[in-house]
Amino acid sequence: MTGTTRSSAGLDARRRRILYRSWHRGTRENDLLMGRFCDALIGELSEADVADFEELIEVEDPDLFAWIASGQPDPKYDTPVFHRFRQFHVSGEGVPEL
Repeated sequence: MTGTTRSSAGLDARRRRILYRSWHRGTRENDLLMGRFCDALIGELSEADVADFEELIEVEDPDLFAWIASGQPDPKYDTPVFHRFRQFHVSGEGVPEL
């Protein structure tokens, strides 16, 4: 997969911006992690989760990757959306079918 599979049609401006930003944030590895999660769930996140995800998008790539691997984010980012994001990938749900 090289990029988003979700159309931004039907999303408000804030969620469209998040969708774009999640696929264009830094290293390709984290683009894939953030982007796949966003593609799958941006339409159903609560406003509080959207706010938390916006903050998570700004985390430096090495920190974010370490938190995903360890399951122990900085306390500021220890939110339900982080745990949902991590579980999305740890469970294999975020892995595309071939």
